[in-house]
This record gives sequence, structure tokens and C-alpha cells, in this order.
Amino acid sequence: MTAISTDVRKLTGRIGAEIIGIDPAGDLDATQVAFLADALHEHKALVFRGVDLDDEGQQRFAARFGELTKAHPTVPAVEGAPAILPVDSERGRANHWHTDVTFVLNPPKASTLRSLVVPPYGGETLIANTAAAYRDLPAPLRAFADTLRAVHTNDYDYVQPPETLDEQEKERRAQFVSRKYRTVHPVVRVHPVTGERGLFIGGFAQRIEGLSVTESRDLLRLLQSYVTRPENIVRVTWEPNQLVLFDNRVTQHYAIDNYDGLPRRLNRVTVAGDVPAGIDGRASESLEGDASHYTSVA
Repeated sequence: MTAISTDVRKLTGRIGAEIIGIDPAGDLDATQVAFLADALHEHKALVFRGVDLDDEGQQRFAARFGELTKAHPTVPAVEGAPAILPVDSERGRANHWHTDVTFVLNPPKASTLRSLVVPPYGGETLIANTAAAYRDLPAPLRAFADTLRAVHTNDYDYVQPPETLDEQEKERRAQFVSRKYRTVHPVVRVHPVTGERGLFIGGFAQRIEGLSVTESRDLLRLLQSYVTRPENIVRVTWEPNQLVLFDNRVTQHYAIDNYDGLPRRLNRVTVAGDVPAGIDGRASESLEGDASHYTSVA
């Protein structure tokens, strides 16, 4: 610990901790950044309450952990802040389990979310520990998963039937797939720092290499059911002036749409990541789409 007043308070047994005594808006030294990185690797998601951050401060804090990405490969950034993605309920709702931007070759290392407008109830974010999910797999299923690779794409089957979409939602989806990406990743990813193995799937994973679409969906649904077990999840209840940092390499998240259409606005800043690798050391491969305008390839 960096000082006697610094504390890490676990939120659940398997994932999540609140950080006490380190101010993300402050001028953090190398010891404090290393302390937070270690806490992130252990707890996967860190919550900071009562922070006084603006857009510049959020970007400065996220940059302590590495080079920043642009806001998104296809979705516009906040005006004048190319690294900030507005997560705005008026622009759509990410109420499906996913890991950020896994359809590119090197998805983000970490994500930060900062609360701007919080509904009076609901609107929580669920974050799941995919390493715990991997450890939960029965031994035969775990051994099978170790051998698999999955194709991730931003041009995927959305939960909502297309005939139910209004024009605004159709425009948002057209923008999301204005550049199409397909990347094949290992289903079991080895964390580059901790060496933990985690299930690297989520909503953008659409097909298992060598299997049909139907077979892939059945298998992905089975593996995903271990990720979303309640014991592997922390439920982040948003409040004003709150910041959450999570390890995008070993988590999935889900924004709950349970706030009756009230305004909800967060800003997201992400840290560039490395190219995933499986337990055999084989790296991910890009099949379609150039994301060099979004992130450098480590």
C-alpha cells in the first residue's frame, strides 16, 4: 500500500473492489499506478467514488496504464475529444454481454467509465470475471475449450428483431457496421501479465472455427453460461462522480436497461491492448477490416 489511508475493499468474493485513498484526479506517482495495476489484475474491476474528473482528467488517468485508443472504430467520439466515447442511453443501450471491441485484432487492454448523468434508479453495469468462469468449467469442457478459436465481428445478429427497429436505431446500426471487421481469437485467452486463462467470447463472438453456425451458437451459449453465473459477477450501481476501471482482457460487461427510458450518460476511455494469444501461444488473426485508425497494434 502506498499510504496508511489507502485501502482495497472487495465488493464480491470473485470480482470487484473499491479503492479508498487514491484520487484518480491527482498527480499519481509510479508507485500508486503500480499499486492500482496490481489491484486491477487481482480484482478485475475497480470502483472509485466521489471523484472530481472532467474529460481531460479521465483521459489523463487512463493514460497512466498505457496508450489510449480512439473512441471507437466506427462510432463518433465526443466532439473535440477523439479518445472519449459517449455511452448515452439516447444513442442506444448495450444490454448484451460483451467485451469491448473484440472484433479488432488487438482489443483494448482496459476500459474506464465515468458517470455524467445517472438515473434515480436502475442503470447498473454488470461486470463478469471470465477467468473464474474458465476455472468453473468441468475438466472435459475446459480441455475442449482450450483447443477452440472463435470468429468475432461487429456485423453480428442483434437481439432485437430487425422489423422492430425504428429509423434512428437502424441508422445507429448502419453506422456501427459502416466498416466491417472479422477477427479470429482463441476462445481461451492467456492474460499477458498474470498468466490466467479466461474465456474470451461475448456478444461479438459469432462462430467457432470448424463448426457450423448452429453448432457454434450452442457451444458459445454453453460457455457463456459459466461467465454469467451470479458468483462471477459484480453489480456496479452508478452514482454521481464515480469512475470504474476494468480489465478488458479478462472480463465481460452488461448495461442493464431497467431505468424506464430515463437519461443515462457515461463517458468511456480505453487503453490500447496487445494481440491475444491462446494457451498454445498462437496469436489472433485479422480476417477483415483495418483498425489502424483506432488503435496501434502492440
